[in-house]
Amino acid sequence: MTGDAFIRFRQVDFRYTLRDREAPFILKEFDLAIAQGEFYMLLGPSGCGKTTALNLLAGFDHPTAGETLVDGAPVAGPAVERVVIFQGDDSLYPWLTAEENIAFALKIAGVGAAERRRKAQEYLQMVGLEGQGHKFPGQLSGGMKQRIQIARALVSESRILLMDEPFAALDAQTRTILQDELASIQRRTHRTVLFITHDIAESILLADRIGVMRAGPASAIKEEIVVDLPRPRRRGAPEFGALYDRIQSILSEEVNKVLRTERTS
Repeated sequence: MTGDAFIRFRQVDFRYTLRDREAPFILKEFDLAIAQGEFYMLLGPSGCGKTTALNLLAGFDHPTAGETLVDGAPVAGPAVERVVIFQGDDSLYPWLTAEENIAFALKIAGVGAAERRRKAQEYLQMVGLEGQGHKFPGQLSGGMKQRIQIARALVSESRILLMDEPFAALDAQTRTILQDELASIQRRTHRTVLFITHDIAESILLADRIGVMRAGPASAIKEEIVVDLPRPRRRGAPEFGALYDRIQSILSEEVNKVLRTERTS
């Protein structure tokens, strides 16, 4: 899929510039096309450059070669149309309530107090936290804090959500609940999502397509898998398990490369 791409990585190389030597490439000839409204997962072993790709799209870093495009325009830096949801909850302001955290970007944009409150309440309800807006982050569980981060991203009406393992630090039950809620929210809001994960089941549950990355250095996408299972998806369904086994086989080859490199280094 290239012609109707909303997000496009075109032959992207990336490596850091060091003072005394050339660093190895993290990404090399990285190509990726994502349609508007698509939920795309990047899956791969540690150190393969998944977060680097997300940072390039966020505008935090810039390609060494090639280009990253959104709606045909090069990514020149961070922008409100591309909001990042991180793994931890450090980005919440501890001195603001949940409602105030959600509405903060609206306040900066000059939105009136009544409209800010209405929008914040709308998105609190969307993420299942109706009635919790008066609480401060220190009074919320880890899962509730991540819901606040998602609500804050949604209220900005950014076209693109960039999610870097946002549920990795949560307990298994909370993670499962939030995965289901995120899938439902994305279907209702039609946001374009690039989601980074190590979790095969999470990728099958959420994605329209999964890009499995090669082991680094000089990584790129090894194989793309279209997830055409009906929604909502059932983790125990036979077709879910069959797709899991297929992806596990692809990913295991790359993880074994990493392990062999670690043993010989």
